[in-house]
Amino acid sequence: MTLVSMFDAVAASKKIGAGLGAFNVIQIEHAEAIVAGAEAADRPVVIQVSENTVAYHGSLAPITLACLSIARGSRVDIVVHLDHAVSVDLVHEAVALGVSSVMYDASAMSHQANVAATTEVAAWCHARGVSIEAELGEVGGKDGVHAPGVRTDPSEAAAYVDATRVDALAVAVGSSHAMLTRDAELDTALITELAAVVDVPLVLHGSSGVPDEGIAAAVAAGIVKVNIATQLNKVMSAAVRDALAANLELVDPRKYLGPGRDAVTAEATRLVSLLSLRR
Repeated sequence: MTLVSMFDAVAASKKIGAGLGAFNVIQIEHAEAIVAGAEAADRPVVIQVSENTVAYHGSLAPITLACLSIARGSRVDIVVHLDHAVSVDLVHEAVALGVSSVMYDASAMSHQANVAATTEVAAWCHARGVSIEAELGEVGGKDGVHAPGVRTDPSEAAAYVDATRVDALAVAVGSSHAMLTRDAELDTALITELAAVVDVPLVLHGSSGVPDEGIAAAVAAGIVKVNIATQLNKVMSAAVRDALAANLELVDPRKYLGPGRDAVTAEATRLVSLLSLRR
């Protein structure tokens, strides 16, 4: 059990009818906590570094190399994935570092430009044994770029996958990025329709805004990879606030980031266990 490819992790999840949890990393504490949660649940997970997180750190290598190191030391299978990369150069850099899965996000482009750019990146990735995820239908909420309410058309999705040869497709089915409430209503009938015509795994972005029962229903309807970021940030922030409020003289970051990390571990364990229920 160690660092594995997205191909292997997806195949293992599909074999048992479970969802594959994919959690975003901002700090090293996130990566440590998510992997600890996966180990507690005894299930594989994906730890993801987004282009926004790269911008926060100022470079890709430090946080990504930390994730790769933590993954290699895990007792369960871990995928390290580059999330929402709009820069082709960043895709190339991530693969050079050892990342075996990328999400190339050309969804803000026109459809024709999206297809052309994604096809080129997919061919480059496949030549190096790297899996590639793309997005069609513009999942709402990311940096104000995507339009909430958009839905992925099944026939367009099937044609897009056939044209680009991507290995996974993020679809717009009612979720939205960065939601602080968990009340998004997913179109499970659309998920079922998409799963019937798209021959690669479907990915649900914006899952933090979806209640537990909605996530379970989405996996049952055909979602394979479930991306979660904001929900872990919420529990970490709450734990850090509580630790600082309890001791106004607290200055050692280990004393408040530690509880934050523990809270993320507990929530990751819970969510991975939810996704692991047989459908």
